Amino acid sequence: MQKRTLGNSGLDVSAIGLGCMGMSQSYGQPMETADAVHLIRAAFDRGITFFDTAEVYGPFTNEEVVGEALQPIRDQVVIATKFGIDIAGTAGHDGMDSRPQHIRDVVEASLRRLRTDHIDLLYQHRVDPVVPIEEVAGAVKDLISQGKVKHFGLSEAGVRTIRRAHAVQPVA
Repeated sequence: MQKRTLGNSGLDVSAIGLGCMGMSQSYGQPMETADAVHLIRAAFDRGITFFDTAEVYGPFTNEEVVGEALQPIRDQVVIATKFGIDIAGTAGHDGMDSRPQHIRDVVEASLRRLRTDHIDLLYQHRVDPVVPIEEVAGAVKDLISQGKVKHFGLSEAGVRTIRRAHAVQPVA
């Protein structure tokens, strides 16, 4: 499998990554855990080293499956997960929640579900129209300084938003 450097992160990943959402939702019935673990490990055996998940997939169960599958080979893979969706419906706006405390809470829970001490790439699932991106980037910067997160990314963000975030914490 060819390798690529992911953006400006310095992370070397397989040219093909495995998005794991469909194992837990959206494409028919969720897979049985054992089958999903087998699929993830088979992907690794074929050279895939980049795995993408999110707390909202399942919700929560996808990270648990990814964590179970990758725990024995954690030092050989790159795990990306996302934050920013208001799963509990408590934020009161547009289904998003990227408040700094929520980001910290999500990361702690994701670390437990993923069975790891760090997240290689943490990215915002959708831009939160209520929380300034500078606050989001600042919260992730703090998590990076604590060693819980290695790199920061954004999904579905425009150029201006990326530049504003990057001024606070470099975006991978």
